[in-house]
Amino acid sequence: MVAEFENQVSQTLEEIKSQGLFKTERVITSPQDAHIAITGGKRVLNMCANNYLGLADHPALIAAAKEALDTHGFGMASVRFICGTQDIHTQLEAALTKFLGTEETILYPSCFDANGGLFETLLTDKDAVISDELNHASIIDGIRLCKARRFRYKHNDMADLEAQLRAAKDARFRLIATDGCFSMDGTIANLAGICELAEKYNALTMIDDAHATGFLGETGRGTHEYRGVMGKIDIITGTLGKALGGASGGFTSGRKEIVDLLRQRSRPYLFSNTIAPPVVAASLKALELLSASTELRDKLEGVYVIGFFYPVVPHGTARVRTQVSAAHSREDLEFAVNAFAEVNEELKSL
Repeated sequence: MVAEFENQVSQTLEEIKSQGLFKTERVITSPQDAHIAITGGKRVLNMCANNYLGLADHPALIAAAKEALDTHGFGMASVRFICGTQDIHTQLEAALTKFLGTEETILYPSCFDANGGLFETLLTDKDAVISDELNHASIIDGIRLCKARRFRYKHNDMADLEAQLRAAKDARFRLIATDGCFSMDGTIANLAGICELAEKYNALTMIDDAHATGFLGETGRGTHEYRGVMGKIDIITGTLGKALGGASGGFTSGRKEIVDLLRQRSRPYLFSNTIAPPVVAASLKALELLSASTELRDKLEGVYVIGFFYPVVPHGTARVRTQVSAAHSREDLEFAVNAFAEVNEELKSL
């Protein structure tokens, strides 16, 4: 049995390689930044990170993390409800709540965990979830874990969303789920249209704002600020691992009763260790910086382009994805544009 299984795994790996889809991990030997060192010592321009505001190596965040090591330790070795809640954890939840303009926030080890623990906790087989067809894998997997009826609407298509809401009219509760900013295509969800339909059909709304929290919107609050619907979204999930310092950790923020129930029943929250104190302290510092000034967000110049290959994106839709950071200079961007142009000319000649 074991030999047969190993043979099957080997065949699958060979198929992945033969399709040109095998992923290799390139090693970085420096901190995450606009310019990084790779194995062999060469320094290159980095346009792959989700380090949108350049905070991953920010001196203020590093100092906050170091201080927390001394004052709060390295790790908690516990889940929140046993002995894993420090004062800084509740401070971060309060800071996120204020920043996002919601009622309450709960921390998770990652945004994937936040989405994984959301739908199963809130929905039963009496309910329905209506999901954008291009939603992130964590939303898809989270929905798979719950027993609610599943409906899928065409990407950002309000007419099809309305059709699916009609199809789900017999459900006890209906939850519309969407990415706020779709990282692979750059689409920003039509939250005004979604909120209008949610009100018309008495549905709840949920957005995963992992790729928007910290920089999208006039003051960086996210997609709901950008679309002018702050206070109208019932549930927001997000991450501390992109614009807010790039380490780890996620959150669910929204209506207080929903968050209270998640603390009681959400499995990734109940059975996963607390976020490490240095990460919490650095995340608090990131929110402090963003609340004090929009300088880092303003430096982004409005550029956001993206890419990858299967299974990150569907077959036949592979593309190059570049991530622009506030740590990049104008010269960096010009260098990148010229490099793409040169490679394009080389490929044309093949």
